[in-house]
Order: sequence, then C-alpha cells, then structure tokens
Amino acid sequence: MADRITICESCQSGGAPKGAALADQLRSMVQAEVATTDCMIVCGKPVTVSFRATGKAAYLFSGIDPDTQAEEIAEFARLYAEAEDGIVNDVRSIGQLRFCLIGRIPA
Repeated sequence: MADRITICESCQSGGAPKGAALADQLRSMVQAEVATTDCMIVCGKPVTVSFRATGKAAYLFSGIDPDTQAEEIAEFARLYAEAEDGIVNDVRSIGQLRFCLIGRIPA
C-alpha cells in the first residue's frame, strides 16, 4: 500500500463537519492517497487524521484545526514519504501538529 492519509469526515470543528473539506484541500497538496472514513472514534478531539503504509509505522493525530493546519499535515506527509520505515524522528517542521500526535504504531 502506498502512503495513505485518512481523515475522519464526521469530525466536527466549530460545530460543523470539516474532515471532508480538509481531505479535499489535502488532495491538491500531497502525493499520498487521501481518503475519508466515517468515524475514528476520537470524537472528544476532532479533527482526526491517520497516516499509514505497508511496512511503515502508522501515526494518529487528533485535535487538528482544519482551518489552520493543512500545511503542517502536508509537511508531515512529505516527511513520512521520505522515511523508508515510517519513523519520523524530527518533527519540528510540522509546527503545532506535533502536539496533536496521539501515537505511533510500529509497522
């Protein structure tokens, strides 16, 4: 599987679902496949985004502001694509997104 970014389309930020709009925006910003899913069950901290690929570590971020963090997600997508095993050690370039990381799951 190629690098895949999945976004919870039912996540609400500011009272309205924003996941699908974020996915649409990212499709023009990243090389990875961008998909949506109905729910990732992290409803207390919307919007939720995952990164995964075959043979790579997976990442789950939540509490993302879709209005201000699309560039940070795109930067992480670039770093993730460059990491053969998916392990991104230096995340300073992703700004506030690094504080939205819930976890990294080994490949």
